[in-house]
Amino acid sequence: MFDRTEAPDFSTLLAATAMGVYLLVVVGATATIADAAQACSGWPVCEGPVTLSNTALLVAWGHRLTAVLVGALVLVTGVVGLLRHVRSERPRSRVAAALGVALVLFPVQVALGAAVSLDGPAAPFADAHLVAGMAIFTSLVLALAWELEPADPDAPADGWAVEPGVDADDAAEGPTAESGDDPVAVADLPLRRRLTATAFAYFRLTKPRLMWLLCLVAAAGMALAAGPALTVRTVVLTLSGGVLAIGASGTFNHVLEREKDKKMDRTSDRPIATHQIPVRRALAFGVSLAAASLVVFAQVNLLAAALGLAAILFYSVVYTLVLKPNTVQNTVLGGFAGSLPALIGWVAVTGRFGLTGLTLAGVIFLWTPAHFYNLALAYKDDYARGGFPMMPVVRGEAATRKHILYYLGATLLSAVGLAALTDLGWVFAAATSVFGGVFLWAVVRLHRERTESAAFRAFHASNAYLGALLVAIVVDALAV
Repeated sequence: MFDRTEAPDFSTLLAATAMGVYLLVVVGATATIADAAQACSGWPVCEGPVTLSNTALLVAWGHRLTAVLVGALVLVTGVVGLLRHVRSERPRSRVAAALGVALVLFPVQVALGAAVSLDGPAAPFADAHLVAGMAIFTSLVLALAWELEPADPDAPADGWAVEPGVDADDAAEGPTAESGDDPVAVADLPLRRRLTATAFAYFRLTKPRLMWLLCLVAAAGMALAAGPALTVRTVVLTLSGGVLAIGASGTFNHVLEREKDKKMDRTSDRPIATHQIPVRRALAFGVSLAAASLVVFAQVNLLAAALGLAAILFYSVVYTLVLKPNTVQNTVLGGFAGSLPALIGWVAVTGRFGLTGLTLAGVIFLWTPAHFYNLALAYKDDYARGGFPMMPVVRGEAATRKHILYYLGATLLSAVGLAALTDLGWVFAAATSVFGGVFLWAVVRLHRERTESAAFRAFHASNAYLGALLVAIVVDALAV
C-alpha cells in the first residue's frame, strides 16, 4: 500500500522528470537547434555520418537521444503516479489527472517533432511542437505542486519550524544595532567616525543590495535590443540613471515605512527608524536622486526618462502605500516595479516598446513572487508585527509554498518564450536549465523541511537563477 512516507521519493522523480522535459523544451527553442534541424532532415534517425566536424548533426542526434531518455522518464513517472493513485488510501485525483495529461501529450509532441524534422523548422508544426512541450512541463509542475501539498495544511506538523542556531536576523538588511555603532549615539562620535557613519546611513537608504540585480536586468534588456552594436555611452547613461532611480525609490520607501520599520526586527535598525537621518533630509536626498536620474535618462531618450519616473512612483507610492499594506497580492503586483528596468534597457536602445523587451519584463515579473515568497516565509512573524498582509500571514505557509512552485514554473516557461523570440543559444539554455534545476531542488526541499534555513536556501537559489540567466542573456546577445 502506498502512503505519504513514499512522497519524497516520488516528488523527486516528478521534479527530475519536469526538468528533463524542460531541458528538451528550452533547447528546442534556442537558435542552435534550428540550425541542427536543417542538418538532420530524416526521422527518427539522421542521414549521413556523425563526425566531430559536423557540429549541427551532433546537436541533432543529442537532442533526439535525450528525447528518448526523457520520454522513458515521463512514461515511468506517469505509470508510477497513476498506480499510486489507484492503490493509495488517500488518492490524489489532481495529481493523477495532471500526469494523465502529460502521458497523452508526450506522443503528440513526438509526432509534431517528426513533422518538423521532415518538413523543416519553418513548418507550421514547429510552434505546436513547442507549445506541446510547454504544456507537458506545466502538467508535471502542477502534479509536483499538488503532490507536495500536505494532506492537512492546518496540522501542527505544518507549523513553522525554527532550526537550532538559525537566526532570522542573519539575513536582515544591513547590520543590526548590536553589530555596530548605536545610531542614536552617532552625534557623540569623533568627527571622522560621525561623517563615516552618516555617509553609510545615506548609502543604506538607497537599498544598494537591490542595485546589482536590477542593473543586470537593464543590461540584459540593452543587450537583447542592440546585440554587439551596443555602445558604451548607452550602457553608462542607462545604468547610471538606473542606480539613481533605485536609490531614490529606496529612500522614499524608508521614509514612508519608518513607523512600520520600528515594529519589525528585520528593519528596526534602519537609519530613519532610528532617527539617525531626519525625515526632512531623507526626503531632500530622495528628491535629489530622483531628479538626477531623470536628467541622466533624458540624455538617452525621453521614453527611458518617463519609464524611470514611472518606476520611482510605482515603487514609492503604488507599492509602498497602496499594495504592500492592503492586499495579499502585494508581492505579485509589486513585481511590475522590478520588471520596469528590463523595459528601460530595451527602450534605451530602440526608443520604443518591443515584444522581446516585454517578454524579458514578464520573466522578471513572474520570478518576483517565486523569489520573495521565500523571504516572506522566513519573516512571517515579523511581517505580521508590521501589519503587512503577506501571503504566509494571510493564506498560510502551505499555500505560500505551493505558489512559489507555481510561479517558478511560470518563470521557467517565460524563459522558453524569450528563447523562442530571440537568437539566444547554448549559454542561455544551459543557464536556465541548470540554475532552474537548482532553484526547483531548493523549493522541493522547502516543501519537505519547512524551516527557516530551507526558505533562505530557496531565496538564495532564486537570486542565483536570475543572476545566471541575465548574465547568459548578455553573453549570448553580445556574441550574436
